[in-house]
Amino acid sequence: MAAGRNPLARGIDQRDNKVDMLSVSDAISLAKAQVSGMPALVVAGEVSGFRGPNARSGHCYFQVKDDESAMDVIVWRNVYANLGAQLRDGLAIVMRGKFDVYKGTGRLSFIARSLELAGEGALRQKVAALARKLEAEGLMAPERKRPIARFCERVAVVTSPSGSVIDDVKRTLARRNPLVAIDVVGCAVQGPYAVDSIIRALGVAADARPEAILLVRGGGSFEDLMTFNDERLARAVAASPIPVVTGIGHEPDTSICDMVSDRRASTPTAAAESVAPAIDEIVEAIEGRRQRMGSALQAAVTAESSRLDLASSRATRSLASKVERERALLEALSHRRCLEDPFAFLEDRSAFVLQTEQRLDDAIPRVMEARVKQVELLSERLTNGAERITTPHGAAIAALAASLDALSPLRVLARGYAIVKDGRGGVVCDAGDLRVGQRVDVRLGRGSFAATVDQTSE
Repeated sequence: MAAGRNPLARGIDQRDNKVDMLSVSDAISLAKAQVSGMPALVVAGEVSGFRGPNARSGHCYFQVKDDESAMDVIVWRNVYANLGAQLRDGLAIVMRGKFDVYKGTGRLSFIARSLELAGEGALRQKVAALARKLEAEGLMAPERKRPIARFCERVAVVTSPSGSVIDDVKRTLARRNPLVAIDVVGCAVQGPYAVDSIIRALGVAADARPEAILLVRGGGSFEDLMTFNDERLARAVAASPIPVVTGIGHEPDTSICDMVSDRRASTPTAAAESVAPAIDEIVEAIEGRRQRMGSALQAAVTAESSRLDLASSRATRSLASKVERERALLEALSHRRCLEDPFAFLEDRSAFVLQTEQRLDDAIPRVMEARVKQVELLSERLTNGAERITTPHGAAIAALAASLDALSPLRVLARGYAIVKDGRGGVVCDAGDLRVGQRVDVRLGRGSFAATVDQTSE
């Protein structure tokens, strides 16, 4: 075969209509080219053999089939994420995409570019979206749910007045606890007017002020239970002023009303059982508590009696011991000399004072004699010490005295001089400082006198 020729041209020789042989890759390439030219298709079918998402790539692989055929389908990771639901075998889906041939194996697969659920799957997808919406608003939060009284004395049942459900609920309540009063509020539980009917019944039930409202219905298909997936009804259940207990369908069925109610039971019968404990269980519980209380009281009385006996024994021993101590103390006091002879204490103190006086009289002369000798010795030591201290300085003092005497003004005055002072005590050195009639004081070598100036000369 000539290289570079188109596989289709090589497969069929137009001149002699002879068929040339193709390699596997050429054949697959030829098929891939033909398939790629096909337009986009919208295909509906049922999921079968679902595998995915792949742990590494996140892509999904399965088949879509109908009553006669099946084809391989590949859904890329981003397409599956946009679906907003989980695929499983048996779901009906609608796909938009194109066929493609995998070159490595020549396998034909449908590549889904978009994907959505059909039939019940579409309904479930719608319900899941509503559940996410209400959950985001907090209507399903556990902390929003109100507690249900363990022993309800009165309940309202909202359900269809016909059928076996209401009879089952009544039988269950009568069997378990005939003391529970029942208010039945009838409504439609299926059909185009069911939602409005149930909402109206919830209001009537709440006006009766029961302790709980039972919203129940029997089993059915997913489409039959869609009434309880309605957004308006779900909000009415959440807004009910009375706690709502739901028992809708059977064990696997879970509706939006179940999610927003204050308590969800698997069946209507289970819902009735949850608000009415069996009377025999109550009696048994009360009897058990009575026995436990009696045992506890008996144990408390026994323990208290033992404690009182012990306290009484301790008090008796303590009192006897204290009485014995007081008796011994009183006995000891009764033998004291002061109690036998009241004047003995005075006589003893008088004798003690006399003895003390005698010791003082004997001690004073001895002490005085010793003190006199000590004073005489100290006086002698002071005299000798003073002489030793003053003798070395006597000569120096005498010399200093002679010098002072030689320089003393008194020696000058003794030779006939005098010191004249004015009336203010100042020494007069210049006759010009005096005035006639001024009184002056004259100091002589011995004594002084006052004089009046009669005449001054320079």
